[in-house]
Amino acid sequence: MVSHKKPDIVFFEAFDEEQELLRKICPAHVHAEFTPLTIQEARLVKAPARFLSIRTQSRIPLLWKDDIDGVLTRSTGFDHVLAYKQETRTQAALGYLPVYCSRAVAEQAIAMMLSLMRKLPSQQRSFQQFHRNGLTGQECQGKRLLVVGVGNIGAEIVDIAHGLRMKVAGVDIDRKLPSLEYIDLVPGLAWADVIICAAALTEETKNMLDYDMLRRVRTGAIFINIARGEISPLGGLKRLMDEKILSGLGLDVFEDEHILAHDLRAGLHSSKSASTVCALELAQYSNVVFTPHNAFNTQEALARKADQAMESVVLFLAENKFPFPIPETHNS
Repeated sequence: MVSHKKPDIVFFEAFDEEQELLRKICPAHVHAEFTPLTIQEARLVKAPARFLSIRTQSRIPLLWKDDIDGVLTRSTGFDHVLAYKQETRTQAALGYLPVYCSRAVAEQAIAMMLSLMRKLPSQQRSFQQFHRNGLTGQECQGKRLLVVGVGNIGAEIVDIAHGLRMKVAGVDIDRKLPSLEYIDLVPGLAWADVIICAAALTEETKNMLDYDMLRRVRTGAIFINIARGEISPLGGLKRLMDEKILSGLGLDVFEDEHILAHDLRAGLHSSKSASTVCALELAQYSNVVFTPHNAFNTQEALARKADQAMESVVLFLAENKFPFPIPETHNS
């Protein structure tokens, strides 16, 4: 950030490919600056602009409340920004991007499922010896999939799973898909071979899929979370894996993810954070697939994201409002 004049907007957590797209479509009259860092990693004392764009790992300092007019989170989830609003009672306009990556995230969830069912991590490790011992996997056709949270992403997961000829059931308060069989959570866990969490993080869903709840699954079930890590705490997941209640685990999101991401980027592999320690231990398991909150990241979704983000920026700078304002409450 070399300019002495404050920019119109600063984009935090903008990785290389995203920055390239945003710079390409940014209007000439908009003075935008970009950094791959989170707000915490940037270690700024004062807000660098009155309009900020973040993703899910930045935490806005409470002392910046009176210096910010708008916040755009470039994510479908907005629990982190809603928490900031509830804590500060800020009057700043708050926006998000709810519809850019539903298919991308759904495909990642299914890719994780197939990887775990076919034991691809173990297959890769076995290549050097070229043996097949312990590598017998499962086919997905006819298997029972429970989708917990059937919003935009969950609906796409259902669509793909039906194409794979799986038996699919959903858990959601809003039972809006006529082609889907809905079921309550507890019997659904006992029924399913695979559970995919696509639920929004709310006060009701926080810790919803903890150890005590997930221990009700069929022994040998696979669990995947592409929603929010706080819904399924890591300690409970590790215990379920160690007790061999779960046979596979796939996570793109993590409890205390902003701490985990900072620790790993800083090379703090001996972190004092319990969630970081647990994540690093689980990552060594042969039946675990972890990805760095990257399920959204396809060429197609990134293009939609950049377009929608810049549309939001232009509208906010002109009219102080967003195409997709963050609701006062977050329903799953």
